[in-house]
Amino acid sequence: MTIPPVLLRMLLAVGSGLILALSFPPYDLWFLAPLAVAVFTATVAGCNARAGFGYGFIMGLSFFLVLLRWVSVIGDDAWLALGVYSALWLGLTGWGTAILLRLPLWPIWITALWVGVEALRDRIPLGGWPWGRLGFSQANGSLLDYAWLGGAPALTAAVALIGACLVAVWVAAQSQAWGLAAISVAAAAVVVIVGPLLPVPNAGQTEQATGEPAAATISIVQGDVPTAGLDFNQQRRAVLDNHVTETEQLAARVAAGAEPQPEAVIWPENSSDIDPYLNPDAAAQIGAAAQAIGVPILVGAVLTNPEDPTTVLNAGIVWDPETGPGEQYIKQHPVPFGEYIPFRSQLADVIGRFDRIPRDFVAGDETGVLQVGPVRLGDVICFEVAYDDLVRETVLDGARMLAVQTNNATYTGSGQTEQQLAMARIRSVEHARTVAVAATNGISALFTPDGTLIAELPERTAGTVTATIPLRDSLTPSDVIGWWSEVLAGLIAIVALIVGLGRPPTCWPNAAETVAAKSAADPQPHED
Repeated sequence: MTIPPVLLRMLLAVGSGLILALSFPPYDLWFLAPLAVAVFTATVAGCNARAGFGYGFIMGLSFFLVLLRWVSVIGDDAWLALGVYSALWLGLTGWGTAILLRLPLWPIWITALWVGVEALRDRIPLGGWPWGRLGFSQANGSLLDYAWLGGAPALTAAVALIGACLVAVWVAAQSQAWGLAAISVAAAAVVVIVGPLLPVPNAGQTEQATGEPAAATISIVQGDVPTAGLDFNQQRRAVLDNHVTETEQLAARVAAGAEPQPEAVIWPENSSDIDPYLNPDAAAQIGAAAQAIGVPILVGAVLTNPEDPTTVLNAGIVWDPETGPGEQYIKQHPVPFGEYIPFRSQLADVIGRFDRIPRDFVAGDETGVLQVGPVRLGDVICFEVAYDDLVRETVLDGARMLAVQTNNATYTGSGQTEQQLAMARIRSVEHARTVAVAATNGISALFTPDGTLIAELPERTAGTVTATIPLRDSLTPSDVIGWWSEVLAGLIAIVALIVGLGRPPTCWPNAAETVAAKSAADPQPHED
């Protein structure tokens, strides 16, 4: 029985998406990511561009519906809508892959295409949606150190190039072009070998101009929440009390000599959903915790916008034990449909669930570089860790470490926390900065500048972690290059696509024909 090639391609597209999903947390089979690219590339071999888009969309749908299953906590309709939207971008990748396979040296052009499409997806529309970038699968893999060289785009390029080279080896073997096969194997091997050899730094640095220390002792407080889920914000006072209690217990252990005295303490996002500027009792509680531990606390708070009381601010506030609230950071990238509703007047009557967000969060316009005791840290709130430019600008403005304040209580046990934690680890290597992740109910963690995990608190666990961490000032190659690598990749992909559009689909061995139980070879270009 002969299986139609179109059906086989569809099955392979689904399979490549599922393989890619398994390479991400919580499954974390990172070594499967290049294989997913290889299977998908072989799937669209010989197709026209329209068919390439279709197979890319199918791959994207199977990938994102698995990766983003945590969105179903909000509603199955939200999960499906976001999955379909995200899959369209992989449809674009499939469209371009089908065209670029017509050209010589196509593994290079396909690598540039993956980077270029992700660069667009990360920024448009409404500020972009970077979740599920190819490079984000590599937080716990052997390619991680490429983040130091070129950030998440370099990780994506490494995965895509290895995957494309695997297909090139297979194609060369079909035609017994063993020289080409050897070159393709060598190229993939070089990418695999070079990554771990990159000189990612980990030592602290004393700031020459100001004499700021090379290290500091910090504590992360994870207070936990009464119950996980969408009713979390209805229990605001209990959450604040939990973080106050954990901080006071930390102070008692410090006083007893059981733990070292921290020089700064970090609380998570939403640790005080009660505005301490408008509620004296909340301010008193936070002040008591700061006085007990004797050092500044970075508090995650929801504030009424003083310029427009109908809106709110997602803020990190430095709370001094003597002088009270001081510097603050306002989240620059509120989440569309999560923290604010675009086109609210048009959509509110159609989607009643938007009533759960009665007031829109307003974006800040400054990076989160804050002085917390002796530590000049860069505050990044929750999903902001996914955005390259935002984190990089914080480092360029002088952050010597990064703090990711996050509240993932709604998504407990769904895999979302692990995916966000992977991004934090990549940021630590990308910028050679210690990254402290402070979560309301997990996972809180500390990563050193080379990505080493030195402390962790699991989900649904109240507690604290204290560690002495390195502080750094030097910029990495990734900091210096910034988004120029994405611009270059995008330009390369555009030029290659223009050239490829002038050529017909190439007739070459493809995965669908190989799997089709030795179907009769089709000497014509495939137009399915």
